[in-house]
Amino acid sequence: MRIDLHTHSVASDGTEQPDEVIASAVRAGLDVVALTDHDSTRGWDEAERAARELGIGLVRGVELSCRLHGRSVHLLGYLLDPQSPALLAEAETVREARVERARRIVDRLSKDLPLTWGDVLQQTGDEATVGRPHIADALVARGHVPDRTAAFDRLLATGSPYWVPHYAPDAAHAIGMVLEAGGVPVLAHPGAARRDRPVSDAEIAGLVDAGLAGLEVDHRDNDEAQRARLRAAARRHDLLETGSSDYHGTGKPNRLGENLTTAEVLAEITQRGRLEVLR
Repeated sequence: MRIDLHTHSVASDGTEQPDEVIASAVRAGLDVVALTDHDSTRGWDEAERAARELGIGLVRGVELSCRLHGRSVHLLGYLLDPQSPALLAEAETVREARVERARRIVDRLSKDLPLTWGDVLQQTGDEATVGRPHIADALVARGHVPDRTAAFDRLLATGSPYWVPHYAPDAAHAIGMVLEAGGVPVLAHPGAARRDRPVSDAEIAGLVDAGLAGLEVDHRDNDEAQRARLRAAARRHDLLETGSSDYHGTGKPNRLGENLTTAEVLAEITQRGRLEVLR
């Protein structure tokens, strides 16, 4: 089976509608795909309808923005109850913080570049929460940078004069929320050095104590040395090992199915999660 457990739609920072993500997954030859928008489950219903129509398995998930020892990390939550009160409240807090942060970044950029809040809104879907990827798209549309990657490398990176920190829950707290909602918490791209320093072995051990269930080992942002380290950590702590594309449509070069999760790991996620995999 070809299983990709990390994708994004316009409900967060992808460029395709949820049903288009599902159609793209079918064209890519996937048997199962997960929709894991940032801090949002708003794309689930549309994705579910498309998955049933097109005959592909769907794992409903979310990617939560968290903080770990002062830096940003991401947590994937699979098969969780989207109506969990704690999860709903935290997601709303994070969305409001994202919008406020985006406004402040645009204010800073506009002092040096022709860029307005309206430019950013033109790049944002009706139900999406405005964030840095939409600012990046606006910068591309204005001709300030050639693509999203350049925008993040040159203007939106940590340490840039336009950088603005943002609220996010502590990673251990986020793990607790996912577990309370009946979900399966997996740390996303923990070896990604270009985003920030990789999550250390000691930090992984601390998150295991909080209830972490798995590590996203096979991801393009984890190089071979990091993948080997993460596999060793996963085996040491009896964690699930996942692989995925982190697909964003045309927003990033990531391609569906470029990294995959085994059927055995999906079966374990299914057994632990509150929701079913839709087939």
